[in-house]
Amino acid sequence: MLWKKGRRSDNVVDARGDGGGGGGMRFGGGKGLSLTAIILIVGIGWITGQDPMQILGQLAGQMDQSAPATSQTRQAPPANDEQAEFVRSILGDTEDTWGQVFQQAGRQYQQPKLVLFSGRVNSACGLASSATGPFYCPADRQVYLDMSFFKEMSQRFSAAGDFAQAYVIAHEVGHHVQTLLGVSAKIQEARQQGRQMEGDGGLLVRQELQADCLAGVWANHAQKRLNWLEPGDIEEALNAANAIGDDRLQQQGQGRVVPDSFTHGTSAQRVRWFKTGFAQGQVSQCDTFAAKTL
Repeated sequence: MLWKKGRRSDNVVDARGDGGGGGGMRFGGGKGLSLTAIILIVGIGWITGQDPMQILGQLAGQMDQSAPATSQTRQAPPANDEQAEFVRSILGDTEDTWGQVFQQAGRQYQQPKLVLFSGRVNSACGLASSATGPFYCPADRQVYLDMSFFKEMSQRFSAAGDFAQAYVIAHEVGHHVQTLLGVSAKIQEARQQGRQMEGDGGLLVRQELQADCLAGVWANHAQKRLNWLEPGDIEEALNAANAIGDDRLQQQGQGRVVPDSFTHGTSAQRVRWFKTGFAQGQVSQCDTFAAKTL
């Protein structure tokens, strides 16, 4: 992927070192929990009916009693940080893509911030650790990323490559697009009404698969604008989507698949919807909520 062609975003802020690097749960190394342990904890939550995030949050509090990171010291990443430059390039291109798409629809795209953190971070959605992986918080409309996740993707899931990493960022930006389009608010309303959230075909799965499709839409537009994809790049993204499907993670973590607890979709579904978005680059093709077959 010729990512250095991309325009650098000014919306990446650096919260690494805000107190998050020394503690909290991590994907690998140090005193933190490994990803395998995290998957097992999530599996226990699914089996017992407990909220896995509450279990992880309790462990995070026990493992690190220091104050959470604040936004006061956040600043732009240093210019010589190539990983941060990569993130700025990908985010910049998502801004260009969605700015154009929204303009064509007669709307204005509101660019999100992307916060780089290490260890843990305090967002408007609460305190989160690296163990949660990259996430988007609709309450503050920001994407949060600990770049150790990319190392974990490569080492644990054999999902390496810069375009695999770009897919992850584009997926989280896809959630921001959903917020701007009103999808996230409808999901929250449905939750309050007691509608099915988890499980194969549940609203959470459909929401996540739509974000995969929107990531594919971005990839289509980015390629047309910059011609920066190299042979094997799309396969990297598809491999990453395949590696983090609910069925594959559950099989690895607990030795069995529990469809009723799906939140993101199966590996095959994630691959399919990314390919759907990439094929034509049309948001209209990403209506996972109306799809009879995911």
